Amino acid sequence: MRKTTTFALLATAVVALGCGAGGTDAASSSGDSGRAAKGEEKAAKTAKIGQPARDGKFEFTVKSSKCGVAKVGDSVLGEKAQGQFCLVTINVKNIGKESQMFDGSSQKAYAADGTEYSADTGAAVYANQNAETFLNDINPGNQVTGVVVFDIPKKVKLTKLELHDSPFSGGVTVALS
Repeated sequence: MRKTTTFALLATAVVALGCGAGGTDAASSSGDSGRAAKGEEKAAKTAKIGQPARDGKFEFTVKSSKCGVAKVGDSVLGEKAQGQFCLVTINVKNIGKESQMFDGSSQKAYAADGTEYSADTGAAVYANQNAETFLNDINPGNQVTGVVVFDIPKKVKLTKLELHDSPFSGGVTVALS
């Protein structure tokens, strides 16, 4: 039992040292110029309503943003907001060379104080007749327009969106005001 424990500790130490060594090399090679380049890249990725903005294989154009909506859907089927719905109409074009899935739940909205809000995919089903913003494969060169829905508190105003071509992409910022 003692040999097994000692071996496990040694194996863990070797793995930890190996992981740490790689992290140190990458961090030391970037320096301050790497931070400046990232800052410039972030600034270059900010767009306004009506302007195309690219992230990965998608080009996003936010067409409009309407907040203060209490319910989406119709009188029979629909969903009521906990606070207020903000309906963001977005055109998504695949600029890549292969099919890419657009997922409305990967999109984020932010208030002026930096509070992050997730998309409400349940409400988006009622806001979109053709479910354009939920797990929709878009082939190269094609585009869809749909509504991404955010349920936010009644007194909050959204200031920007962060749009992603996938849950793991860096995203692109679109100012709403």
